[in-house]
Amino acid sequence: METLIDKLKGAIYGQAIGDALGLGTEGMTDEDMAWKYPNGITHYSEIFQDRHRKRGKIGDWTDDTDMMLCIATAVVKDKGVNFTSIARNFKDWAMGDPMGIGETTYKVLSLSDYVEKPFEVSKMIWKMGHRKGAANGGLMRTSVVGTFPKAVEECAANICRLTHYDPRCVGSCVIISQLIHSLIYNNVGLSYHDIIDIAMKYDERIVEFIDLALSPDIRTLELQDENSVGYTLRCLSAALWAYWHAKSFKEGLLTIVGAGGDADTNAAVACAVLGAKYGYEAIPNEYKEGLIYRSQLDSIIEGLKYIVMKGKN
Repeated sequence: METLIDKLKGAIYGQAIGDALGLGTEGMTDEDMAWKYPNGITHYSEIFQDRHRKRGKIGDWTDDTDMMLCIATAVVKDKGVNFTSIARNFKDWAMGDPMGIGETTYKVLSLSDYVEKPFEVSKMIWKMGHRKGAANGGLMRTSVVGTFPKAVEECAANICRLTHYDPRCVGSCVIISQLIHSLIYNNVGLSYHDIIDIAMKYDERIVEFIDLALSPDIRTLELQDENSVGYTLRCLSAALWAYWHAKSFKEGLLTIVGAGGDADTNAAVACAVLGAKYGYEAIPNEYKEGLIYRSQLDSIIEGLKYIVMKGKN
């Protein structure tokens, strides 16, 4: 049980750490990073304070972790998964003053009847976009689903569909949630073939991006590609790259952050996986202690422990 809790904490903290440091290179190309970070970026205090990045405080996370906490808070409060409660938390968060919000998420949550029928609204927005939109807004928040003791695939798929209905989004969320779950509860991850099998259940287009992550050269992932920076499958490939190639939490964190593109989301998802793989104790203290709202994470983790114990009994 001690190892399980260490890995659960690692996933939650990993998400927030990747998100917070990834903000530093979000939206940047290699040229941008060479100018703003000539010596690279290794800590929150080094984040370049331009107009985009100085909206938050040093050591704060972005909408990725905010929305993960919307899920976690609902589950802890309800002592189980209630999709309506999660949808209500999403709506309340969006109607506040979030530091950022994705285009797809905004379109879905802004409709007046969203909480009453979230799946119908989400599907409608997807169809109105000619079934082409597959942004990473569902994937960025799915890490906490991997901490659930059971029904992970069903929960990951449906929580994704609360805002992102495309099967590529759903498949991405199921893969990452199942991977985190296996790392936490089985102390072993999923094999390449396990991941391919999940992908084929949802959309065969996912396979290409799984295969991209097999290369040890992260440049193969083209995370800065301007036409697909926020694509769910780019983010998935970044997380799988970290899972297969990063020798430590810190190595994976700094490599993904240093790759630019949608770095806060890529690092949030990748580091949730790495946190589940290596555990909370393997995360350098400077990253854990530098999170200014870490008490929120600790509170949620205590609530999730109850869910875990309940699920194992």
